[in-house]
Amino acid sequence: MKKLLILLAAVSCSASLPGAEERSLAPMPVAVSGNAVASLREGLDLFSMMGIGPRKTWDDVTSKVYVMHLSTGKWYSGHPVPGVVGRIDAAAVSAKEREIVLMGGFVLDERGVPRPVNDVNVYEASIREWSRAKDLPIAVASAVAGVHDRFVYLVGGLSATGPVNNVQVYDVVKDTWSEATPFPGAPAFGQAGGISEGNIVVVDGAKAGTAGGPRYVASNECWLGKIEKKHPEKIEWKRLPAHPGTARFGIAGGGSDRYKRIYFSGGTSTPHDYKGVAYDGKPAEVSSLTFDYDVHGEKWETLSNQTYDPRGDGSGVLITPYGPVVIGGMNKDLAVTSRVTLLPRKEGMFGQ
Repeated sequence: MKKLLILLAAVSCSASLPGAEERSLAPMPVAVSGNAVASLREGLDLFSMMGIGPRKTWDDVTSKVYVMHLSTGKWYSGHPVPGVVGRIDAAAVSAKEREIVLMGGFVLDERGVPRPVNDVNVYEASIREWSRAKDLPIAVASAVAGVHDRFVYLVGGLSATGPVNNVQVYDVVKDTWSEATPFPGAPAFGQAGGISEGNIVVVDGAKAGTAGGPRYVASNECWLGKIEKKHPEKIEWKRLPAHPGTARFGIAGGGSDRYKRIYFSGGTSTPHDYKGVAYDGKPAEVSSLTFDYDVHGEKWETLSNQTYDPRGDGSGVLITPYGPVVIGGMNKDLAVTSRVTLLPRKEGMFGQ
């Protein structure tokens, strides 16, 4: 604990940039994008799993796992995800603070063509081993994931036939999948969101384009879903007002029960593929906006308009004792990065 307090003090005293506060942790050993992220032990252990490297080619996809223990501030190699090849844009959550559930994602063939898979892997922290769980009913990548009680919710995503609006629910105890109330908005992928105290918030992403136009276009929909306590497969959805800033693709998102908020940061102005190439051929501008949704106050809150080191394809937001964190991804130039950046947070939270 003493080491952690010293490290926290060092982070708080980091240098600042004009208009933005620089707050970062030690970078990963390698640069990786499209990596799945999760945390254990209340945000003290951070995991980066799989993804694609700086060359953004089929043979640069990895199954490697890297783990940071905040008590030391260092990264270590973890047990690789089982399988012949690695995946991109898989989803991951921690369940009961004891295990990580890793779901779906793309594999690339030698031509670089992505194919979603239905693989589900569970990492058990107590024995430091991976096991295979029940396959996803619908293979998807770039989906929103969150956990409530013993249930993992996977919202939307890109399937082999296009974007979907399914809500797939995994029972961690029974190792079974079921269907929940479908997401009512346009089927989409690359959305952002999370769960806090039984509230699912899902925003933006990419939906199918019209004939003669780009294959995928930005969606500007924001939705709140309330999970029924006694019936976890039932979700009451309602449309939310627009969030701060413009609609974006690939925002990093993640929820916190402790702080009763769902955090969002970065993203690009136009949808793009795993290489960062926009579907409409226009440059994908990365947003420097970080905001959250207060589930108790039922309102959006802008945390910063000038976030230091924003990401163009957020893999997710992890909640740590320092505050919200993003790991890897693509930076403002859409180059793959190894940086680990602490996001702006509301004053008075996270030990401030």
